[in-house]
Amino acid sequence: MGSSAEESPFKGRSETGNSGSCSKCLMLRVALLALTFTCASILLPFEVVFAGDLTNKVRDILRTRISPSLGSQKIACRMELLCGSQVLPRFYSNRNFLPAWIANDEPGRLAANLVRAIQDAPQEGLRPEDYHIRSIEELIAEIRYRMVMQKPVEAEKLADLDLLLSDAFLLYGSHLSTGRVNPETIRSRWNIKGRDLDLVQVLQCALDEGRIGTAIEKLRPPHSGYRTLKVALLRYRKLSEMGGWPVVPGGANLKKGNRGERVAVLRSRLADDLGLATPLSEENPDFFDEALQQAVERFQKRHGLKMDGIVGAATIAALNVAVEDRVHQIQLNLERWRWLPHDLGERHLLVNTANFELAIVENDRVVSTMRVIVGKTYRSTPVFTGRVTYMVLNPYWHIPQKIAREDILPNIKEDPQYPARHKIRVFESWQEEAREVDPGSVNWSEVTTENFSFKLVQDPGPLNALGRIKFMFPNKFSVYLHDTPQRSLFDQARRSFSSGCIRIESPLELADYLMGDVQEWSHDKMLEAIQRGVTQVIRIPNPIDIHLLYWTAWVDQEGTLHFREDIYGRDKALAEALAEKPPAP
Repeated sequence: MGSSAEESPFKGRSETGNSGSCSKCLMLRVALLALTFTCASILLPFEVVFAGDLTNKVRDILRTRISPSLGSQKIACRMELLCGSQVLPRFYSNRNFLPAWIANDEPGRLAANLVRAIQDAPQEGLRPEDYHIRSIEELIAEIRYRMVMQKPVEAEKLADLDLLLSDAFLLYGSHLSTGRVNPETIRSRWNIKGRDLDLVQVLQCALDEGRIGTAIEKLRPPHSGYRTLKVALLRYRKLSEMGGWPVVPGGANLKKGNRGERVAVLRSRLADDLGLATPLSEENPDFFDEALQQAVERFQKRHGLKMDGIVGAATIAALNVAVEDRVHQIQLNLERWRWLPHDLGERHLLVNTANFELAIVENDRVVSTMRVIVGKTYRSTPVFTGRVTYMVLNPYWHIPQKIAREDILPNIKEDPQYPARHKIRVFESWQEEAREVDPGSVNWSEVTTENFSFKLVQDPGPLNALGRIKFMFPNKFSVYLHDTPQRSLFDQARRSFSSGCIRIESPLELADYLMGDVQEWSHDKMLEAIQRGVTQVIRIPNPIDIHLLYWTAWVDQEGTLHFREDIYGRDKALAEALAEKPPAP
């Protein structure tokens, strides 16, 4: 789950999170997974496909400029650094240095297809200027002009164009398939391994088949969540071009029955919100009626706010986020989709920590959801993928050292009876055969966070912090799903109260789903086992993938766009990385 030694050569990443399109994008994997892309056609020898003295001159120029003998030397073209400096030699060497995009001594159809794809990059939340688009367009225009004027086309310019187009495909393909930014370098606590692709092979197959657009389509995330978020991006950009929405003035809370100018502005603001398709009557624009209250509640639901229909400070703050900021937020979450593997599993659990929710997903459809409690800001829940393999009824809680030192120790110092009242046993160390000690025999006043060496274990029961069930997916973070005795916390809109693990609202419902038709562990038998209070480990017959993710903007399966607060500050870090520009050659 940690940092991979094999980085995509075209990610445009740096060790410090630089999203520049060229930094650390030069190292190509030597051994990569086999691609699903297949070349359907067998080409004639390159010399038959390409003909003409001009093409041969272009080939000689390419061989001179990017020969593998140049080693790690970086390649610049028209004052732009080529991100594929270390892999373009392999690509062209495999082709005997024949140009890839020139047909009949001029830019061919495939070049035009790639240009159109790059021009459409904003639809993906990406920037065409990162892919040499200006230089490419200028070169094509200059070459076309010289041809129309029946002037000779310089082989040097055709070589430049071919290099820029090849590099643009490789870089754009990398950004589409695995993202512009390496999430592991921006302290996002993202630990999901993305795709492994040999983009040189992808490019050659696309050229062989004559289908640049098809190849690019296969590089995009295939998930419906990515596609629907792209649609939302387009709609919000159009709304931005139209001037956005009005700002609701601050002041006292607005609620049903109020009247005034602020109510009229609120009505106008919600009418402009693309998430609310129901028209709002304008007969009494300054009156807060039932329809307006329902519109407020829908807005609050979409933004993770308390659904009370009252426009207080939190709701006004969400209403007054500029549409341009929402556009940017959508772009950030499109980038997160590109970090994911293409296959999340036909059946899986998905936890969105920013939304405090767990979803059970089958065939790309959410079949059930439940509220969850996630890590506090300073003990944030990481992002990673695991596999739920077993669950434990009536679990013991082996309290992690960090929590024992920072959370439990102060309570014991204040109240020596704290361990007894909370059914916490004290062991002299973390050794397997460590002796249990009487908490009353310890001089807790002399115990500090620095010299604390005890192991604390909470017995099963109604007071246990893990509740009556925990669900295990072994991982290096020691994070898992579990029940909780603090049921009232699920009523909070913002539920970041844990130390990193995920407390779930309906553990028995999840257990029933995971056990399926196993009669030995029917709902009633599981309840009986829990009531007996005996700790039991139950293997899950069909282990299921679980993805702990972080979305602050997404579209649900009803087509409604949602936004959430950036509770861990990860949007900010990602935005800073994406804003950095590629280094100059």
